[in-house]
Amino acid sequence: MAAWPVRALIQLWRVSLQARVVISTLVLGTVVLAFTAFLLLDQISEGLVESKRQTSLAQAQAGFLDAQAQLDAAPEPRAGPGQLLDGLLQSLESGSGTPHAYEVVVAPVLAESSTISAGRASASVDLASVPEDLIADVRDQPGAWWTYTRLIYDNVQAPSQDSAAIAVGSQVEVPGTGDDYAVYYLFPLDEQQRALGLVGRAVLTAGLVLMTLVAGVAWLVTRQVVTPVRLARRIAERLAAGRLQERMQVRGDDDIARLGRSFNQMATSLQRQIRQLEELSRLQRRFVSDVSHELRTPLTTVRMAADVLHDARGEFDGTTARSAELLQNELDRFESLLAELLEISRFDAGAARLELQQLDLVETAQRVCAALRPLADRAGVTMSLRYPGRPVRVEADPRRVDRIVRNLLSNALAHAHTDRVEVLVAGDDQAVAVAVRDHGIGLRPGDAAMVFNRFWRADPARTRTGGGTGLGLAIAMEDAQLHGGWLQAWGEVGSGSQFRLTLPRRAGDDLRRSPLPLVPDDLAGLVGEPYGRVSEPPATVGGSDPRKIGT
Repeated sequence: MAAWPVRALIQLWRVSLQARVVISTLVLGTVVLAFTAFLLLDQISEGLVESKRQTSLAQAQAGFLDAQAQLDAAPEPRAGPGQLLDGLLQSLESGSGTPHAYEVVVAPVLAESSTISAGRASASVDLASVPEDLIADVRDQPGAWWTYTRLIYDNVQAPSQDSAAIAVGSQVEVPGTGDDYAVYYLFPLDEQQRALGLVGRAVLTAGLVLMTLVAGVAWLVTRQVVTPVRLARRIAERLAAGRLQERMQVRGDDDIARLGRSFNQMATSLQRQIRQLEELSRLQRRFVSDVSHELRTPLTTVRMAADVLHDARGEFDGTTARSAELLQNELDRFESLLAELLEISRFDAGAARLELQQLDLVETAQRVCAALRPLADRAGVTMSLRYPGRPVRVEADPRRVDRIVRNLLSNALAHAHTDRVEVLVAGDDQAVAVAVRDHGIGLRPGDAAMVFNRFWRADPARTRTGGGTGLGLAIAMEDAQLHGGWLQAWGEVGSGSQFRLTLPRRAGDDLRRSPLPLVPDDLAGLVGEPYGRVSEPPATVGGSDPRKIGT
């Protein structure tokens, strides 16, 4: 329970600029005020005590002279020193007033003694109120001596009733006897302590009032600055959510008003540019869609003519037969590109739909590997499939999943420049995954975040000779997102790359983790055993540091 206010204060400090300013002002103001109050009280205390000390010394000095004069004028005592001490004590304390401004202690001076054993004290003051060091100074050296002490009352048990005092002492001599006596004046500092307490309470009250006013002023001042900032934040959030018509209300001509106008100008510029980009994107999508559809009719005619030529190539001479074969191959590539453009246009139009079925991801991977085995053989690539010893079932669109796996594997075979490729399949209670791992040229820093962009190519010069439209991975990403899944890439120059598809086991479920790691471990999985470890979804698709892509 005690930690809750602390957590609430920390959260308030983190999220509220106004709270940080007010709290910082209060803390710094409290420190400054406390330091100032300490110096003020210290100076007042020193001044009160010093004034009391000067007054006490002067009053005690007059008292010592009066005591010596009384002893010089007194007849020789007949009843012993006790009567002399009592008389002297009564005479000295008579000038103390009511209440007593001081207390008096009279005692004989005893050689080698630092205590008072036979002295007389006024009122109920204990003889122990006279400190031993003052007794020794008075005994050993002539003149008046002073020190601070505690005034102890022998009829009060509570130590808190004792009070600070200034003790002043000096020797007096009884004529004709040679006896020396010590007279001690004890001046209590009760009034000074009360005055200091009153000043302290006044300073504390004034400090609390001042800090309340400072906090109020800080809150009002920061509110004038923070309120427009909060409004700008809310407007920025609405702009980010697509509400491009939102603007700040501007009043006045101060810095905040100029900031608001600049913000509105920026929002207007962004709105205009975003609309231009949206229009360009719409025109581009429409152009791709129109061109793709318009090309289908002439392509069909050209295909029919090419098929006739290809079937009759045996009757042609070598050059003409070779041209017929090249025409057939290029038409195949052109049809593949046209099919990809049409698929992209369907995604852009929001017309793509899933045809969900229960499928075994292991069977899908086996089928794709078998279909691409000739391509692997021509490229001289050793291809292996690693999967659990049980079906990995998922509710998905078989055609689209097959296309994703085919795109990932054909991309690795055609462009990775590797001698071996592994296809990994795994699943748990919530998700299934398939990964394609190569040991080729890898991806440069930043490529993992770009590889799924449309028409993006890591090496344009290479892809022009090796083929490829630059749409395969983009279509695979659209297919994965249509399933509510992830399609992610990891790569490191010289260490190869890995592409991982993760799908929820049941359509519509939220993905929280993948049964395969995005960054390869040691690839030690065996056929018939689950491969990989549970991993949390990465925050980004790619990055320059391979150890920060996924977990």
